Amino acid sequence: MPDLIAIENARLQDELRDHIGRLQEANRQLVISSVNARELAEQLHAAQAEMVHLAHHDHLTTLPNRRQFTKQLADRIAHAGAHGCKLALLFIDLDRFKVVNDSLGHGVGDLLLQAVAQRLAASVRGTDAVCREGGDEFVAMLADVAHAEDVSARVAHIHHLLTAPYTIAQHVLHIGASIGISIYPDDVADLEALMRSADIAMYSVKEHGRNSFAFFEPPMDVRAMARHHMEVSLRNALERHEFVLYYQAQVNLASNRTAGAEALIRWHHPTKGLLLPKAFIGIAEECGIIKQIDRWVLREACLQAKSWQDAGYALETISVNISGQEFESADFLQTVFSTLNQSGLPPQSLELELTEGTLMRDSAATIEKLETLRAAGIRIAIDDFGTGYSSLGYLRRFPIDTLKIDQTFVADIHPGSDDVLVDTVISIGNRLRHHVVAEGIETVEQLDFLREHACDTGQGFHLSPPLPAAEFAQALAGNR
Repeated sequence: MPDLIAIENARLQDELRDHIGRLQEANRQLVISSVNARELAEQLHAAQAEMVHLAHHDHLTTLPNRRQFTKQLADRIAHAGAHGCKLALLFIDLDRFKVVNDSLGHGVGDLLLQAVAQRLAASVRGTDAVCREGGDEFVAMLADVAHAEDVSARVAHIHHLLTAPYTIAQHVLHIGASIGISIYPDDVADLEALMRSADIAMYSVKEHGRNSFAFFEPPMDVRAMARHHMEVSLRNALERHEFVLYYQAQVNLASNRTAGAEALIRWHHPTKGLLLPKAFIGIAEECGIIKQIDRWVLREACLQAKSWQDAGYALETISVNISGQEFESADFLQTVFSTLNQSGLPPQSLELELTEGTLMRDSAATIEKLETLRAAGIRIAIDDFGTGYSSLGYLRRFPIDTLKIDQTFVADIHPGSDDVLVDTVISIGNRLRHHVVAEGIETVEQLDFLREHACDTGQGFHLSPPLPAAEFAQALAGNR
């Protein structure tokens, strides 16, 4: 009997221990669940806070985004209106940022934007506000301003800070900033109009050379509307077949025979008539359609040159201007080779004209592209030589065939003048075995000077004006 009692007690003790164990495990799980719930709640709260932050701030620079800034601006305008105060709105666009982004990569570009944001935020007071509008555009609001003179001094300080050199990833970077300024309530009395006026003023700065600042003025609005209409028309011009190519002879000064031609675009505007490139190329570059225009010109020029060669005309080369944006395109080489293949024009008959500024943007990538082009037989010319970097170092480093002396230097040639600059360029070109072309020849004195100094080729109105294809063909017919 005692053994049964002992056995029963042992069983009960085992059950008790098992029950206590289950209670302890349940309690442990309860504690863990409580901790997990608390951590989950904290994570949820942090995520919600992050979502709220992202909803109101730019993810790259952490500056307020347009939505948050617009609210701040609306509040400040209401305050200024109630208390008879003024405020200034600054629309800021970085100059040459695209060059940095394209040549050094988006990683460096992002770091540069962050550095700009830090400088901009540090340059304003606590009552002011800044935001990243998007891309390389920023907006700043200067509250409680008294006079335009005060605004001018503060903007000059901001401009100086933003354009000082940056050291990013072991690169020393130089950029500019175009800043447009509008004043509330002097210029306009509502938020949207205030932002639009600052934007218009910024574009006015770009039209007048960039890297400066300007206050909004009513005539700018008229010009902005005209520019807008021009941009809209320009976007439709390709579809409507309104562009046409003219050809200007490049004459061998020793034989007086036409050796080549430069393709020059013209625009048959529906209301303004025939427009020269200076009236629309700048707008095409700013609104991003210059690459489409470049490719149309390249295709049309190659097709026309091939048709002339097939007709038996002695045309050695056709020269085509290439914009910096097109040259820096990832598919530029593919575009050139595809165009030559489709047109049937021999690569040796094509000369691509690039500016000094385009060549100097990214030396390593530029050299690689130029060597690929020249290996295929395509000629490379530096257009407007003497107006850019004019470094003898890059003349030896870059694979170049032709130097085109800018017409501004040729225009200075006149009886009794010291034309040492033109003479020097010709000598340098000859010593480096580059073909030398003088642009803008308009007088017999200029032509004689260039011949006497062994300039290879001439181009200008004195020799031949740019001509439509049919008229240029007639001139070639007499050149057989």
